[in-house]
Amino acid sequence: MTNKFYILLILVPFLAFSQEASKTFSLQEAIDFALVNNRRAINSHRDIEAAKAQKWETTASGLPQLNASVDYQNFLKQQVQVIPAEFFGGNPGEFAEVIFGTKQNINATATLSQQIFDGSYLVGLQSAKVFLEISQNANTKTELEVRKAVINAYGNVLLAEETVQILERNLKVLQKNLNETTKIFENGLAEEESVEQLQITLTGIESNLKNASRMKTLAYQMLNMTLGLEINWPTVLTDDLERLTQEHISLALLDAEVNVENTIDYQIAENDKVSKELLVKLEKSKALPTLTSFINGGYSAFTDDFTFMDKDQKWFGSSLFGVSLNIPIFSSGMRSAATQRAQINLEKAKTDLIEKEQNIQFEIAAAKSDYLFAIEDYENKKQNLKLAERIEAKNETKFFEGISSSFDLRQAQTQLYSAQQQYLQAMLDVINAKAELETALNVITY
Repeated sequence: MTNKFYILLILVPFLAFSQEASKTFSLQEAIDFALVNNRRAINSHRDIEAAKAQKWETTASGLPQLNASVDYQNFLKQQVQVIPAEFFGGNPGEFAEVIFGTKQNINATATLSQQIFDGSYLVGLQSAKVFLEISQNANTKTELEVRKAVINAYGNVLLAEETVQILERNLKVLQKNLNETTKIFENGLAEEESVEQLQITLTGIESNLKNASRMKTLAYQMLNMTLGLEINWPTVLTDDLERLTQEHISLALLDAEVNVENTIDYQIAENDKVSKELLVKLEKSKALPTLTSFINGGYSAFTDDFTFMDKDQKWFGSSLFGVSLNIPIFSSGMRSAATQRAQINLEKAKTDLIEKEQNIQFEIAAAKSDYLFAIEDYENKKQNLKLAERIEAKNETKFFEGISSSFDLRQAQTQLYSAQQQYLQAMLDVINAKAELETALNVITY
C-alpha cells in the first residue's frame, strides 16, 4: 500500500503536466492570447513604455539640474615659476625660482542650474507628445496585423486538417474500389487497365496525403509562432472551417461607412506630417536666444601631505551665481538652409498624406471587392462540389456495372478531388478576405 502511495505521488505531477501541456483555442481566444503573447505585440507595448520614458526625459531636461563633483590633485612634480630676484632683495636682471601652491589639493563643488528659456526645449516637449502618439498608433497597427495573422494562421490549420481528413476518406474509398476491381479482373470480367488506372489515382492520393500531413505540421508551427508559443507546442483548435466561414459572411460590412481619417494608416501618415512641422519649428527656434542660470557652492583644501581627513584641516568655501545668455547672430546661412530643408520635407509629408488617403480609399474598395468575390466564389465552389460528388457517384456505379470505362471514372474522381480542394480554399478565402477588409477599415466584427 505504501509503495502504491509513493508511486501515485510521483505520477501526479506528470499527469498534471500532461493535462496542462496542450492549449485549446477558439479563433477569438487565439486572437486574445496573441495580442498579449505575440512577440511583435509585446515589443510594441514596450515601445509605448519607451515613448513615455522619453517624454519624461525631454520634460526633465528643462527642470532644475543638480550636479556635484569632487576633484583631487596630487602634483608628482610641481611646476616651477621664475620671477625677478629683485622682488626678494636680489640683483636686478637675475631671476629666482619659486613654486606656488601646495602639492595636493581637493576641490568639492555642487551646481544647481535652471534653463530659463530655450525655444528648442518647447519644441521638444511637443515632439515627445507626438512621439508617444506615434508609438500608440504603431501599437494599434501591430495589433491589427497580429489579429489578421492569427486569423490567417488559424484558418490554414483548419484547412490542413480538413484536407488530411478528406484525403484519408478518398484514400479509403479508392482502396476499396481497387480491391473490388482487382477481384473482378482476376475473375476475367475487367481489363487490367482498369486496375492500373485506379492504382495511378491511389498513388497520387497517397502522395498528396503525405504532403498534406507535412503541411499540417507546418501550419500548426506557424500558428504557434503567431500566438507567441513555442513552435512545437501542442495546440488544439475548437472551431471548424465550415462554421467559421458562415460566421465570416457579413454583407453589411460591404456597406460600412468609410472614414479615411479614422484608419490607422492615415493617422500614422498624419503623425509624420506633424513631426515634420515640429522639425521646421525646431530649426526656426535655433535662431532664438537661450537663457540659463546657475548657482554653485564648494569647498577647497590645500596641503603638501594627505591630511584632508584630519579634524584641523582648513577648508575654504566659495559660492557663485550667474546667468548665461547665448544669442545666435550670424551662421553664414546655415540655419536658413536647415530651415528650408525642413520645410521641403514638410511639403513632402503633406503630399505623402494626400497619396496615403488615396491609397487607403483604393485599398478599402479593393478589399470590399475581394471579399464579395470570396463570398460568391464560396457559393459557386459549394455547388460545384455537390455536382462533382454526384458525377463521381454516377461514374462509379456505371464503372462497376460495366457501362463506363476506368478512364471516365478516374476523370470524375480527379474532378471531385479538385472540387474538394477548391471548396476548402474558398472557405479560407472568405475568412481571410473579411480579415483583410476589417484591417483596412479598422473595424473589428469578430
